[in-house]
Amino acid sequence: LDTERREAITAVEELKAKRNSGSKEIGLLMSQKKLDEAESKKAEVREIGNQISQLDIKASQTDQELQNILLRLPNLPHADVPIGSSEDDNKEISKWGEKPSFNFDPKPHTEICETLGLVDFARGAKLSGSGFLLYNGWGARLERALIQYLLDMHVHEHGYTEISPPLIVSHDCMIGVGQFPKFEDQAYMVQEGLDEDSRGKMYLIPTAEAPVANIHREEILKNEELPKYYCAYSPCFRAEAGAAGVGTRGMIRVHQFDKVELIKIVEPEGSYNELNEMLGNAEKILQSLNLHYRILQLCTADMSFGSATTYDIEVWAPGQGDYLEVSSCSNCEDYQARRMNLRYKDAEGKNRHPHIINGSGTALARLFVALIETYQQPDGGILIPEPLQKYLRTDRIPAN
Repeated sequence: LDTERREAITAVEELKAKRNSGSKEIGLLMSQKKLDEAESKKAEVREIGNQISQLDIKASQTDQELQNILLRLPNLPHADVPIGSSEDDNKEISKWGEKPSFNFDPKPHTEICETLGLVDFARGAKLSGSGFLLYNGWGARLERALIQYLLDMHVHEHGYTEISPPLIVSHDCMIGVGQFPKFEDQAYMVQEGLDEDSRGKMYLIPTAEAPVANIHREEILKNEELPKYYCAYSPCFRAEAGAAGVGTRGMIRVHQFDKVELIKIVEPEGSYNELNEMLGNAEKILQSLNLHYRILQLCTADMSFGSATTYDIEVWAPGQGDYLEVSSCSNCEDYQARRMNLRYKDAEGKNRHPHIINGSGTALARLFVALIETYQQPDGGILIPEPLQKYLRTDRIPAN
């Protein structure tokens, strides 16, 4: 396809040169009153113009076919990424804290939520179908407290600029972050052509990464504008929430969930230090809540489409008896910047693509699960970790 495109472009350039030469000949023939020859040459030039138009169409079609192929190519893994064929080949990097111990059998979050009325699973399903949650009373307040706490930590302690992004984005934005075309069937498309400014199909965001990473799409930033640190809370929408029966009951795999997203746009030379710093920002949240977790470096088979390196943070949920992913921090290097045509001028004035780093800081539903399962009490109540008490104005969710 690339050869066909280049051949078409070369042929167009040759025909344009021939057309220009013919146009000059027409002028000369007209000045010499050779009208018949001039008319003949005009017909020849018109035919050349038709050929150019046809070749332009062919070059454009070939270019589009080539782009469609290139957009389906994933990012190249960093040399340090473990080679693997499944999630079993992910590499455990570290653990923090200890698994909590209980003098009673810890309950799963579904039972806790139903007993205390924190989440109404049945009515959530009645409103929107399976995979949608209806937070209620203390549950809604706890979710809001977690969101506010995460934003306050990332803005005031970690130096991010808070963004409140649109929840609906264009097809180009989804292309830019690597969601499309591969995962187009997992997105919720909303009605297109809602007004005269509509740019075709629009989509509910799968994460705030989609709008926030695209803030500077098709821009050339000044060197002194980097680095950019952004954080954003948003609801997230995913049509594909997991295979039936695999964690689909409760809050583990859902179609809509809350998340605080972290985005960094940085110069390439320091991007892996920035990734490690972002990972530390997410860890700080779990440490402050005294939640046991582990960090995994994902292998080649388990990384996201656009990532060069990914670290997952998995928090321990005692009622599940398992670890739950609450954060995924990835360095996409210049993969996303190239797709969205984002550049910056380096110290020498050259245009370069920056590296884009994204991370969850963190995903709320699973953090909610880990927190209530970890802090459940024998009488059925839930202790509230000290950092959240000022938001909830209590140190305990009472038992019924």
